[in-house]
Amino acid sequence: MTTIQLTTIINAPIEDAFNLSRDISFHLESASQTKEEAIAGVNSGLIGLNESVTWRGKHFGLFLNHTSKITAFDFPNHFTDEMIKGHFKTFKHQHVFVAKGTKTEMLDILEYKVPFGILGRFLDYMFVNPHLKQFLKTRNKALKDKLES
Repeated sequence: MTTIQLTTIINAPIEDAFNLSRDISFHLESASQTKEEAIAGVNSGLIGLNESVTWRGKHFGLFLNHTSKITAFDFPNHFTDEMIKGHFKTFKHQHVFVAKGTKTEMLDILEYKVPFGILGRFLDYMFVNPHLKQFLKTRNKALKDKLES
């Protein structure tokens, strides 16, 4: 199991950070580098508890599908999305928000496991993990920029 943790401080109210983080249309904007599309499930607006979305995006030169479901939801403190269909063995992304005065601390905790045994662990170390970290950093920067503008 691999875990990625990222913390982003945003100069915006917690409710705004929480809602923008679960906004499907914003995700499409912030993930334009991978040509993301929402092709099934909730495909616009805010996603909520027990709702799912299927993303199609270009990663590693291939168009891949990934279906996630919101499995935990506590407005405006946290929500969790988990893969229900895709190319990982497991994939769980916790989004945690903490009010810090007029700012919000946003914590991403992404836990996943790749298939293919030792080859998968090598591919994770060399390619998957760096790709996912950069994807999250790009998304978080877009979120921060939008909320702080």
